[in-house]
Amino acid sequence: VQLQASGGGLVQAGGSLRLSCAASGRTFSNYRMGWFRQAPGKEREFVAYISASGGSTFEADSVKGRFTISRDNAKNTVSLQMNGLKPEDTAVYYCAAVPATRAQVGGPYSWRFDYWGQGTQVTVSS
Repeated sequence: VQLQASGGGLVQAGGSLRLSCAASGRTFSNYRMGWFRQAPGKEREFVAYISASGGSTFEADSVKGRFTISRDNAKNTVSLQMNGLKPEDTAVYYCAAVPATRAQVGGPYSWRFDYWGQGTQVTVSS
């Protein structure tokens, strides 16, 4: 499956952005989806997860209550609504996919995702 992320930009602290990830090439509803981010000089970190059906989500503690992940299987898209942005949210954000049929151990923050988008830059100014 091919993934294309978009929606990044420059925003002031406290502002909002909505990231989108368009999928193509495979049956989107067969994949669990995640958002990750990587800030300069830091390791990539898990941000949020959504199940193949959209019925289950999970967010990192650092974004819980501010970020919301959602998906539209009819449109082959997964989104990340980011509210209350902070300078520490500045990073390149990536969407990722993993087949829903794969047995997983532990939380989605520890899973190996197979497919990755190219990333979209989010910069939050103070």
